[in-house]
Amino acid sequence: MTGWAPRRFWSAVRVGQEAAGWAVLLDERPIKTPGRASLLSPTEALAAAVAAEWEAQTEEIRPETMPFTRALNSAIDKVAPDPGPVADMLAGYAETDLLCYRATHPEELIERQDAAWDPYLDWAAEAYGARLEPVFGVMPAAQDAAALDLLRRAVHRLDPHALTALHEVVTLTGSLVLGLAGLEGRVEPGDLWRDARIDELWQAEQWGADAEAEAAAAAREAAVKQALRFYALSRRPA
Repeated sequence: MTGWAPRRFWSAVRVGQEAAGWAVLLDERPIKTPGRASLLSPTEALAAAVAAEWEAQTEEIRPETMPFTRALNSAIDKVAPDPGPVADMLAGYAETDLLCYRATHPEELIERQDAAWDPYLDWAAEAYGARLEPVFGVMPAAQDAAALDLLRRAVHRLDPHALTALHEVVTLTGSLVLGLAGLEGRVEPGDLWRDARIDELWQAEQWGADAEAEAAAAAREAAVKQALRFYALSRRPA
């Protein structure tokens, strides 16, 4: 017996503006989140992206093909009611940020890490006044408490849509600094993902690439790019 899957029940999809944001209407009925809240976007552009996902559904609805819808659901149902714990969790990544943990050998890997990661740490120091220091080896080392507090405050200033995007990037890369750099547009998403995988890419060069691992990495890269696109679409024009 196969599992039941929801079927398309609407004919027309359109975007409509409401007082609190932009709605996606299925045969003039607004979509609700799984938590039964109104699925409202802060921008017309994001609502249009969500509407395109619904329009693309055929007979069987496939949620895995609707990343913008899923992210907007999460922002509304999971983050917006209480953003504080999400922000605290993400800020905690700065304590053991990927970019701070450097190899002790070989020299070529050390040089690659320095060349790719030092500019991000310099940027965070300039942008937030938060200087994180590299650690050599795998043993945890405490970062400056003042720097951590400044990064925590920066994360807490983010709105629920930004936190939703940041959550995806940070948890997939292991780096708060990379996540913030991605939101700020300091790096192209593909370059950000490459920089997050320096160690993995080095290992693949030495021992050969594993097809299954590369497929998983490609899926994570797509998720990072999707999250940053979601963030960009959620920004209101200046």
